Amino acid sequence: MNIIRYIIQKEFRQIFRNKAMLPIIFIMPLIQLIILSNAASFEVKNIKFGYIDNDRTSSSRELIENFNASTYFNVLTDFSSSKQAKSAMLNGDVDVVLEIPRHFNRNLIKEKKTDLSVTINAIDGAAAGVENVYVNQIVERFNANTKVQLIQLGTAGVQPQIIDTIPLFWYNETLNYKTFMVPGILVLLVTMITLFLSGMNVVREKEIGTLEQINVTPIKKHQFIIGKLFPFLILGLLLLTVGLIIAKILFHIPIVGSIFLMYGYTVIYILVILGIGLFISNFTDTQQQAMFIAWFFMVIFILMSGLFTPVESMPQWAQILTEANPIKYFVQVMRMVMLKGAGFSDILPQFAKTLLYAFAMNGLAVMSYKKFT
Repeated sequence: MNIIRYIIQKEFRQIFRNKAMLPIIFIMPLIQLIILSNAASFEVKNIKFGYIDNDRTSSSRELIENFNASTYFNVLTDFSSSKQAKSAMLNGDVDVVLEIPRHFNRNLIKEKKTDLSVTINAIDGAAAGVENVYVNQIVERFNANTKVQLIQLGTAGVQPQIIDTIPLFWYNETLNYKTFMVPGILVLLVTMITLFLSGMNVVREKEIGTLEQINVTPIKKHQFIIGKLFPFLILGLLLLTVGLIIAKILFHIPIVGSIFLMYGYTVIYILVILGIGLFISNFTDTQQQAMFIAWFFMVIFILMSGLFTPVESMPQWAQILTEANPIKYFVQVMRMVMLKGAGFSDILPQFAKTLLYAFAMNGLAVMSYKKFT
């Protein structure tokens, strides 16, 4: 036990002695958390909106005002022709063009129906789909208001049945996208720091030649590995703590569930990442090689974790592959515990798989580590 303690002390001294590494460990992740949480959003806002009003009546003006009052649309200009609107969309000056036909108001009153033409820049298919939903919602509200006005004027035939829906939003009442993203980004930062540091730590010993000296000492393999990896477990938990404080104070992210459950799962998860880092370091000779390999797996894990895109939207083969992705489970647990108040029984499937992953990766890492004494 004393040997492990001495190795841990040596590792902490080595970490804090490296002045260039300290900002990477403590400052950069926090800056990334603040920046990414504000930048990484799939919300579509400030949509550049243009229109062609061929009717120029009170009804057409009312419809345009509904778009102007929306917080999602930025009404830029009134185009005089379709050709002018197409040219503006080609140049990227407008995202959505609404064309109101002639006799729009007359058809509403007499025929009780009319058509609208909506052109959307669909280079970004996901954004175009969201923009189409926003347009339809505004048109539907305008349609409902028009029906009420026609009824009051006595020009409508059969009085329509009006059904009101009252939505109830659970877990994220304000529909704030940061509430959804911050827990996931915190997972990403904890993973990156612990994986890169653990992956490069043993390799650094190889580069400077101290690993060969350690290999000829009576230090046992498990003592060396525990002493090497334990400081990064502490650093990962410390980084999580600071990140949670920032999430609570700066982004007002709720922590509904048990903080002890969150830390308990995080310990198991960090053991998985440390095992992967050690496994990578055993097959590399330089820190550059270790970083490239770690980054290769990180990109795949991140993109297939459900952090940015839902796992359910992936192809079936990709969903099967995500079962071997530890980041996926950590993202799920963080969101479940922080936002839903999930208990241990709720995260038991993720906990069991992560624990199995920890045993497997650390077992492979220990077996692949070569000590010559």
